[in-house]
Amino acid sequence: MTNFTGDYSQYQKGLGDVASRVAIRVREQMFDAMMALAKPTADTRVLDVGVTSEDRPGTNFVEDLYPYPESLTATGAEDASYLERKRPGVRFVRADASALPFADGSFDLVIASAMIEHVGSRQQQRRVVQELCRVGGSVCLTTPNRFFPLEFHTVVPLLHWLPAAMFRGALRRIGRDFYASEETLNLLSEGDLLSLVPAGRRAVVRRFRLLGWTSNLLLYIEPADAPPRAPRHAGARETG
Repeated sequence: MTNFTGDYSQYQKGLGDVASRVAIRVREQMFDAMMALAKPTADTRVLDVGVTSEDRPGTNFVEDLYPYPESLTATGAEDASYLERKRPGVRFVRADASALPFADGSFDLVIASAMIEHVGSRQQQRRVVQELCRVGGSVCLTTPNRFFPLEFHTVVPLLHWLPAAMFRGALRRIGRDFYASEETLNLLSEGDLLSLVPAGRRAVVRRFRLLGWTSNLLLYIEPADAPPRAPRHAGARETG
């Protein structure tokens, strides 16, 4: 998996304190939605995939907010072992999301926050989601919405609405070379996100809005043996 933390932080500095607080609030809302969907207890085995080595507000927020750290394992391509000291009870395992070192069904819930857009091609994204489903019963993914007017990683508006090749060429021309490759940034729309769901699995999407636009998406893939849910409500989309 790509190590993108340093460059991401460089661009995020341009957002300012107010925007950073807004971003943290959105992450808190997404965390609350995850908890409402998965309903974990102290006995729920949880894996958080894609943690980073950087310790700053809003980073690795699952470790900050999850109420049962003794049941939480964190994994990522970077060395984030500091999480074990910061949140006693959390276990850290360094690993690539496409080849997790865990047996089938090791966890009841797998969480991957703002990670899937950084693993490469659509095919590689599907491979990672299949791997998350292999080790966990249910899977919860979050990602920025490609059709929000501001691209959060580069802090550039509207260019990401262009076809991918044109978007990446424009990034190179304005000096955003780090994100000008599919390997480091491959944005997803709601339809793209739903296309990652393995065949035969049910999933629901939650949308989170900022200034009236859908800024972030949450995909919850239900356990294979989950009973049918109640009819969906406005703001949700289900498949399967």
